[in-house]
Amino acid sequence: MGIIWLVVFFVFGACSEHFLTWRTLGSLANRIPTLTVVSAGMTLVLITGGIDLSVGSVLGLGGAIFGAAIVDWHWPLWAAVGVCLGVGLAAGFVNGLLSVRLGIPSFIVTLGMLEIARGLAYLTTHSQTKYIGAAVEGLARPIPGFGFSPAFLIAVATVVVTQLILSRSMFGRYLIAIGANEVAVRLAGINPRPAKIATFALIGFLTGVGAVFHTCRLGSSDPNAGVGLELSAIAAVVIGGTSLLGGRGSVLSSFFGVLIIATLEAGLAQVGATEPVKRVVTGTVIVLAVILDAWRHYLAGVKFPILNRLFSSPSSGPPQRVHAP
Repeated sequence: MGIIWLVVFFVFGACSEHFLTWRTLGSLANRIPTLTVVSAGMTLVLITGGIDLSVGSVLGLGGAIFGAAIVDWHWPLWAAVGVCLGVGLAAGFVNGLLSVRLGIPSFIVTLGMLEIARGLAYLTTHSQTKYIGAAVEGLARPIPGFGFSPAFLIAVATVVVTQLILSRSMFGRYLIAIGANEVAVRLAGINPRPAKIATFALIGFLTGVGAVFHTCRLGSSDPNAGVGLELSAIAAVVIGGTSLLGGRGSVLSSFFGVLIIATLEAGLAQVGATEPVKRVVTGTVIVLAVILDAWRHYLAGVKFPILNRLFSSPSSGPPQRVHAP
């Protein structure tokens, strides 16, 4: 996945003489912390076979309360950050609790939370942007002589930690097993509910972190912040190779998915592409990534109805693995 990003990066470098610069790389890095941390959480949720459509609205709500805490309630910065993270954690926990304990599909639960959180964001800010100013901009400002912001460094550290949790911890193995075959996990005597609830709580917490990053970058809290973020996060995760069917994924690959999306947007802007063209190209890349994911499942013998109908005759099934005697 890193190679694909480098190819995209150097293709745009060949198309624009101003693209292959340290300034461009720094600009890319400092634009992606919010999407990076949310995509890390989305990776874990998708691996378990769930989905969270509420992250954009939860980010907007967290940012709204963050701004209100500083501007209206005159709280210190650390307390405002704490309540923003708490809002994200609480929203994620509610999503997980309703989805897992009541057996409601996460698609429906998080769709409802999307509307609830956005409405609360409007109520908190009275549908107005709250300008905070330089008091919060330090986190998103590039470090002098380095070019990268503290927010980007924290986002990279988040990717490393969540990848280690996924690949090196028992909790991560549970998530993969749950997504691959939850029935088998239950038959093995493991209750998957706590792990699934914890995963939704974790993405909520990371969305709160993203809300802090976004608010600090703008220097204000906007009740419309995060609109469409859930689609961008899912796109980055899918481009990174995480399976929509659950059971397979990588936080590190999702990070490269974020880089690919950001590079596409920046590169297309530099070569003069219009906004409609940028949306068409980005959407095409997302669709191709989903088709590639489905094709990988088909080759592995996993039932995927659309591709099975396209590539199989009525008398044949998916390709079978041949095992040596």
